Amino acid sequence: MSIRRKAIALMATIALPLAPAVAAPARKAAAPATATVPADAPRLIVAIAVDQFSADLFAQYRRHYTGGLARLATGGVFPSGYQSHAATETCPGHSTILTGMRPAHTGIIANTWIDQSVARGKKAVYCAEDETQAAADPKDYVASVAHLLVPTLGERMKQRWPASRNVAVSGKDRGALMMGGHTIDQVYWWKGKGFATLEGRTLSPQAEAENASLAEVLKQGAPAMPLPEWCAGLDRAISVGTSEASGFTVGTGRFALAPGDAGAFRASPRLDRATIDLATELVDSLKLGKGAVPDILSVSLSATDYIGHATGTEGAEMCIQMQQLDLALGDFFTALDQRGIDYAVVLTADHGGFDLPERLNQQGLPQAQRAAKALLPEKLSEAIAPVLGLDAKGLVLSDGAFGDYWVNRALAPADKARVVAAVKQQLATNPQVAAVFSADELAAAPMPTGSPETWSLLQRARASFYAPRSGDFVVLLNRGVVPIVNPSPGGVATHGSAWDYDRRVPMLFWRRGMTGFEQPSAVETVDIAPSLAALIGLNVPDGTFDGRCLDLDAGPGTTCGAKP
Repeated sequence: MSIRRKAIALMATIALPLAPAVAAPARKAAAPATATVPADAPRLIVAIAVDQFSADLFAQYRRHYTGGLARLATGGVFPSGYQSHAATETCPGHSTILTGMRPAHTGIIANTWIDQSVARGKKAVYCAEDETQAAADPKDYVASVAHLLVPTLGERMKQRWPASRNVAVSGKDRGALMMGGHTIDQVYWWKGKGFATLEGRTLSPQAEAENASLAEVLKQGAPAMPLPEWCAGLDRAISVGTSEASGFTVGTGRFALAPGDAGAFRASPRLDRATIDLATELVDSLKLGKGAVPDILSVSLSATDYIGHATGTEGAEMCIQMQQLDLALGDFFTALDQRGIDYAVVLTADHGGFDLPERLNQQGLPQAQRAAKALLPEKLSEAIAPVLGLDAKGLVLSDGAFGDYWVNRALAPADKARVVAAVKQQLATNPQVAAVFSADELAAAPMPTGSPETWSLLQRARASFYAPRSGDFVVLLNRGVVPIVNPSPGGVATHGSAWDYDRRVPMLFWRRGMTGFEQPSAVETVDIAPSLAALIGLNVPDGTFDGRCLDLDAGPGTTCGAKP
């Protein structure tokens, strides 16, 4: 497909087919390794994470899907998958999907954490950065997967079958890196106005061409997208704003793209289209799924998350996104079909999401509210410092109004313990706080077992706790409290809580010819990696994963048995 045609496809108000199959270079397979691959194993695993695609969104829009999501709903459907931990953010969630391990073991406890030992002014460390590398601008960090402590499925496949390809593409660096892992053949993510890759690598011709076509889209702009008829009831302006910020509205957007507005491109269905377009081109250029051993392609689609943060989950904007996501996935699967690839798909999410309280208040949830300033680290410091006779400046540190908090490391251990105790006492009567757990309490708690929907708040927090990085205490907010103190354009709603609207996500498995079924009981995203490993005959020792293999055979057979 020409650059011009791709640009038009991304600007159009209807979905167009993805690029047709093109010739790819011959690929050499490692002959000795092929004997260990079962004859019936798929030759390509397609692992898709839809950022902020909650089980609630899947259920709400399921009857309207006609494309890729409709196809996946004919396979193995687990509508109650759980990102079972409390830190329901993008980086921790992506780290579970293809490692089969919870954040307590992946080491990815949050999108950012405080490391008071780093030799720079900014002590917040991003989950996908190399903080040892200096940057002229704090936002211009060096992307890295070094913080991930365990291998991904793609890495395990390459270790077993060196000819296997491990490829990842995403709208976010943390999505691509946490799914791909440390050993990735090609990896790309959206950055600024085009796709980027790891420092020291060059963009492939396919990524360069995609960036060129997207530059044309950004230069020209694009028209608004149509509102599906079944979205009409959601087309209503919602006023947002506080005394600290001028008011604005959400709820009626159509994703018109002004020339040069890269931010609007990112927070629109066009980002997912571009990500899928590049993924398809990588299938061709690397000849994925055509070798003697299985390959894996990780695709993390970020637009749902950007749109959810900017406009919430219940407006016309999200309704348009759900339609466009479904159509884009349908075109992607059709493109794979046209290439004659034997592929298996899993689709899930890194976390769910919660709508903005201003709209929830109008829709039967008057208790929905924004977190109070009193939960910010500087306010907590000011409240307890006089009582303890300590300096309030830098006493308590955090990256927001919930989650992990750290106490100034310069304090003596006894004083640190006093601070934690004082915070717990301070927040014991706060109506927005559900629980406060110290690091000592979390370290002493056993790793949770059993069905994740029955876990206590302590168990949910334990699944996110990794002592070398986690805070000195963690604050879990009550249900319905949105941890955005002051909303602003682009940031009106979020996720990150320990509640099921953020923890529960769909898990959909599909392969041509499989018998479809639906299992409504709770499962975990850490079950995905062992299930896929068994499907391709990648046997691993017991105890390798936190999760378990899910049997994807609806009949008396099993996909979890030993492979020949």
